[in-house]
Amino acid sequence: MLRAHPMLASSLRSIARIPTQPSSTTPSLAVSRPIIAVAARFASSCCSSAPPSNALALRTSSLLSPPSSSSSSSSAFFTPSASHLSPSPSSHSFTTLRMSPDGSPPSAEEVSKYLRQSHDRLFEHNRAWAAEKAERDPGYFAKLAEGQSPEYLWIGCSDSRIPAEQITGLEPGEAFIHRNIANLVCNTDLNVMSVINYAVRHLGVKHIIVCGHYGCGGVKAAMTPKDLGLLNPWLRNIRDVYRLHEKELDAVADQEQRYNRLVELNVEEQCRNIIKTAAVQQSYAKNQFPIVHGWVFGFHDGLLKDLKIDFQAVLNDVQKIYNLADA
Repeated sequence: MLRAHPMLASSLRSIARIPTQPSSTTPSLAVSRPIIAVAARFASSCCSSAPPSNALALRTSSLLSPPSSSSSSSSAFFTPSASHLSPSPSSHSFTTLRMSPDGSPPSAEEVSKYLRQSHDRLFEHNRAWAAEKAERDPGYFAKLAEGQSPEYLWIGCSDSRIPAEQITGLEPGEAFIHRNIANLVCNTDLNVMSVINYAVRHLGVKHIIVCGHYGCGGVKAAMTPKDLGLLNPWLRNIRDVYRLHEKELDAVADQEQRYNRLVELNVEEQCRNIIKTAAVQQSYAKNQFPIVHGWVFGFHDGLLKDLKIDFQAVLNDVQKIYNLADA
């Protein structure tokens, strides 16, 4: 069995121990150490994986950076802006919670103000986005309101760093999206089964994509010899994938490479689960679509890897037992 990567938990524990001075560019909000400690324990044992070093540095730099010359001891707040709409990644702003210099917990008024601002910034971004779309195409929203006919069904991981439309350049209306922890397709999950049925039978999608990602926290948590409570039944599906490919995986000496291979095998098994469904088999027999694809996203370079699922070969193999094409 494998152990979860401790990077995120270690970083959170480090943040909990280091008080920082607020700066004029990133004002502060005090956060109690118990809150950080709970987050660190959750990151160690549950399904959040550590972000890559560059993303971790980006998010924690404002927390751990030394005070600027214009630092103030007042407990001001970060005022969100629509700067993230700029195409430059360096202009992205992150709302962060800082510890006060003396480590004291925030007041109710401070928490309320912070939550209100972090909520309101989404509406600010939405207004900027809507204005930009309308300026480029005055009839954009009228066309969007007419209905949807997406080309793709995307089944991905819930990880917040993998927004399907952004990493593929898709626009609203072009992809039907479903996400869950570790991009699983379980025949007992009415949610994902309903999504597949609706996307195939009613929307007529041409492609179904299962997209996992390297460093998946759900995959790592599944390989951790620990009782994870409510997550156990869900993660057991990944453990079953390991069991099916135990010989191959155990032969991989490097732990990180073994995790990465399990991520790929998990995607392949979820593709197989999709192909087992009556909706996909019947639509393919009649229309020659949808085609099922397995992809993996890499945080290190932002690129998608096509696992090149042989759809026809898998379909033929599946239908030896799960033939529902004529049902």
